[in-house]
Amino acid sequence: MAVGMEVVASNVAAFLAGIAPVISLILIILGGIMYGLAQTQPPDTRGKWQTAGISMFIGGVIVAAIAGAASFIQEQSSGLLKPT
Repeated sequence: MAVGMEVVASNVAAFLAGIAPVISLILIILGGIMYGLAQTQPPDTRGKWQTAGISMFIGGVIVAAIAGAASFIQEQSSGLLKPT
């Protein structure tokens, strides 16, 4: 049963590694669009739209950073479990 779980975990990791750049790009683009649309809103609702747009942009940057550093994180974390 452990081998089956290893395969499932490996497949999930490969899927997430493949889709992370796409999600990052979508978040960055939609964040920019939402921030731009916020400029057309009345002042009382502009802050909500700007906050949502900036949050999406920052989320996209964070996803890109984690996806870019995933192999390094994996190497470092697997080294922690090895006996010295």
